[in-house]
Amino acid sequence: MALLLVASVVLMVMGYGQIDPVIWWGRQAFWVGVSNVLVYLGFYCVAGSLVGARVSGIVRHPQLTSAMLWAVAHLLVNGDLASAVLFGGVLFWAVAEVVVIDRQEGKPALVKPSQSLGREGLAIAITLGLYGAVAYVHGLLGYPVHG
Repeated sequence: MALLLVASVVLMVMGYGQIDPVIWWGRQAFWVGVSNVLVYLGFYCVAGSLVGARVSGIVRHPQLTSAMLWAVAHLLVNGDLASAVLFGGVLFWAVAEVVVIDRQEGKPALVKPSQSLGREGLAIAITLGLYGAVAYVHGLLGYPVHG
C-alpha cells in the first residue's frame, strides 16, 4: 500500500509538471503570508495529533484537516489550471473523506488530551522543524515559500 501511495504522488507530480500553463491570476504577497500560516497550522495539526497535544481535543480529523489546510494554502497562491486540478482534487478528497468517515462511524467523540506543556512544546518544535525543512526543500526545487 505504501508503494502505491508513493507511486500516486510521483504520478501527480509528473502530471502537474506536464500540463500546459493556463494562468488565471498571479502570486500576491498578502496571500503568500496567509498561505504560509495555513501550511504551518496544517503541520501543527499533524505533529500535535502524533504527540497528543491540545489539537487532538479540538480537531476531530487532524490529519485530514491538515490536508485541507495545505490544499487551500496552495490554491491561494497558485492561480493556474494545474494547481486547481491538483490541489482542488486533494481538497475535494479530504472533505469527502471526512464526510464518509463521519457517516460510517458516526462522529467520534473528541478525546481531551492531558494539559501538558511538554507535549505542546514538542508539537511546536516538530512543527517548526518540519516547516523549515519543507520550506528549504521547496526553495531548492525552485518554488520559494517566502517570496
